[in-house]
Amino acid sequence: MEEVFHRTIKSFVLRSGRITKLQQHALDNYAQLYCIPYDADKKLDFASIFGNSSPIVIEIGFGDGEATYQMAERNPDMNYLAMDVYPPGVGALLDVIHTKHLSNVRIVHHDAAEVVENMIPDGSVSGFHIFFPDPWQKKRHYKRRLINSTFVATLVNKLKEGGYIYCVTDWEDYAHQMQEVLRGEKRLSSPFEGFADKGNEIVPWRPQTKFERKGLAVGRTIFESYFVKTC
Repeated sequence: MEEVFHRTIKSFVLRSGRITKLQQHALDNYAQLYCIPYDADKKLDFASIFGNSSPIVIEIGFGDGEATYQMAERNPDMNYLAMDVYPPGVGALLDVIHTKHLSNVRIVHHDAAEVVENMIPDGSVSGFHIFFPDPWQKKRHYKRRLINSTFVATLVNKLKEGGYIYCVTDWEDYAHQMQEVLRGEKRLSSPFEGFADKGNEIVPWRPQTKFERKGLAVGRTIFESYFVKTC
């Protein structure tokens, strides 16, 4: 019963943010080139999608895509599947993918929880990036937070052995919830006793985003959690 409860509650609110002409142009002209349609009955064939067998990293909730395209540029030997529901962000990333000719990025414009559960083959993913998910600040809304035991178990099912889950937030109580949930999953282990240390050589390179810079400017702390699938 608890599993169904988590899956029927949306972890996001589909806001109607302003979309620019450039973003709309990208949605109208590039989506068919770089977006993968959601199909609950179809598992993705990554080798066919990307034309190679490079490792797959899935980014859940990419905002305006700033971190996504920077990682893709600097890691051409990795493939990135980016998921988000917000049209302005999807349009922004589509424009960059097309302008920079990034062959190692694709987008699914749909609820990531449904995409991961229904379209991602088990044991196929090298890493999940979840950077600054909606913190759902009010206590009565905590149940809407993306990082819960049910969703984490699903992520681990999709990971290859040795694959990782990398979560970042600037909301302290959510950060501790993330740690509790991730440490409660027996198939995961962290090389850190608590949050990931800054400047280490274990956690993959992560660019600083505009959202993060704004948070740091007003004194917010960034909490990073990094866990690896061990079995």
